[in-house]
Amino acid sequence: MRVAYTVEQCWHDVPGGTATSMLRLAQELAQHDGIEVVGVAGRHRKPPQPGYEPTIPVVTLPLARPWLYESWRRLKWPVVESATGPVDVCHSTAGIPAPSYAPGVVTIHDVAFLKRPDRLTRQGARVLTNAVERARQAAAIACPSNIVRNDLLEAGFPSHSVSVVPWGVDVEDVSETEIENVREIYGLPQEFVLAVATLEPRKNLPRLIDAHARVADAPPLVIAGPSGWGGIPAALQTSSERVFLAGHVERSHLRALYSAAELMAYPSEEEGFGLPVLEAMAAGTPVVTSQGTATEEVAGGAAQLVDPFDIDSIADGISRALDNASDLAVRSIERAKRCSWAAAAESMIGVYSAVRAQS
Repeated sequence: MRVAYTVEQCWHDVPGGTATSMLRLAQELAQHDGIEVVGVAGRHRKPPQPGYEPTIPVVTLPLARPWLYESWRRLKWPVVESATGPVDVCHSTAGIPAPSYAPGVVTIHDVAFLKRPDRLTRQGARVLTNAVERARQAAAIACPSNIVRNDLLEAGFPSHSVSVVPWGVDVEDVSETEIENVREIYGLPQEFVLAVATLEPRKNLPRLIDAHARVADAPPLVIAGPSGWGGIPAALQTSSERVFLAGHVERSHLRALYSAAELMAYPSEEEGFGLPVLEAMAAGTPVVTSQGTATEEVAGGAAQLVDPFDIDSIADGISRALDNASDLAVRSIERAKRCSWAAAAESMIGVYSAVRAQS
């Protein structure tokens, strides 16, 4: 089976967890006999963002973002086969359907913006809302969690066309030398509570900062992530003794960063999946995250759950997680081991095979 697989998001200003997951999935898919995965992107003068380099062969179309997305949307051009040659399936991995002569699979990572378009820029909400409407014509939809699947069914997608393909994670040991190197590179304290998130509204960082301040004996809070959109609140503009802004952290450093932390706090207001939760668990780091969201689903009973809209609840969750760190660390590793990329690839190949059989 020959699969066209879009990787344009590797050139986004903030590729994020969606790019991370799709790249790792592509790597796993390419290891299967009988599957040829061909990456598709626009034409760019610069390489992808560091840490987001595809490991599969990539062919280029004559346009680059944003013109590529607009041309796909308005003109249904250029078709992926103009670069890939014939394919059996076209997998659009960033939610924006790519035109193709082959049956299409579209991964939709999150549709919370349909109810809350203010969580995105006006342009972002417009593009993604249009993409969701166009995705209704796809042969199949893949999404990373049951939360997203339920949102899609509520939006009118037929249940038979929507499959949940949860992301995976790699569980690997990190040496003390790697941990100390990361401490030195980013100037980190010996003990700290970690938050890994793009600085944007739905990540709930102002409430996290307030909650952390209420836990008198908590180690300093380290926030690692690039600036997003929506302006940076005053609480996120400067570091202090209690809150340290690490800025963007290279992906190659993230595993050691998780391992160095006493716990990882991720009380996001909403997520389609929440990859940092699983990455922290793979490092054996206790996690505090939001109940009633996809991250509760991802955590699988191995995290301290909080109400993301209640500062006292977040503070209590941090305190409880610090007190029960050893137990949470063991449960974290056990949970991460059940979430493999091999399983994710098998599930996605099942979606491809069903689509191909129907064509």
